[in-house]
Amino acid sequence: QVQLGESGGGLVLAGASLRLSCAVSSGTTGRYVVGWFRQAPGKEREFTAAISWSGAYTGYANSVKGRFTISRDNAKNTVFLQMDRLKPEDTAVYYCGARRYSGDYAFSQVNDYTDWGQGTQVTVSS
Repeated sequence: QVQLGESGGGLVLAGASLRLSCAVSSGTTGRYVVGWFRQAPGKEREFTAAISWSGAYTGYANSVKGRFTISRDNAKNTVFLQMDRLKPEDTAVYYCGARRYSGDYAFSQVNDYTDWGQGTQVTVSS
């Protein structure tokens, strides 16, 4: 099991930036894919971004493409989500998910992930 913990959320004005971090437990060995998902009140959890083990493959939801950037530092067991030009519709709880995978791919479905963090709230005010 991969243990995850998100941080970096907060309350910002529209147009501002935030950087979320997903810390993976230091005892985790092997390759794993990480995805960021978000869930707004009354809505289902939706894909935001994902990154393969090597970082060579990334994927983004159309709603965030060009504004959000996912990256990872495997030496520090951390995955980042840089969010720029935030909009009120980006308001949600953001979760990172992980799954062990020996290949190099960025999965985009909620059911592709087996382990989840507790989430961090992002609120964008207009």
